[in-house]
Amino acid sequence: MHDDLSAASWRTSSYTTATEGLCVEVADGIPGLVPVRDSKVQDGPVLVLSATAWAGFVDGLKVH
Repeated sequence: MHDDLSAASWRTSSYTTATEGLCVEVADGIPGLVPVRDSKVQDGPVLVLSATAWAGFVDGLKVH
């Protein structure tokens, strides 16, 4: 697990929809990992996925 996300560069996911209130941010700069958080709760919990798991998740979104 990567506990120090201070070097993470957060960006709004392209899957975010402001009109529906689905605000997801992902962080760059953590090799091999993709931290994900709710942009409305930036001090809240962060889900940290492996880059492989994130790629599978994104591929799954493209199908639906």
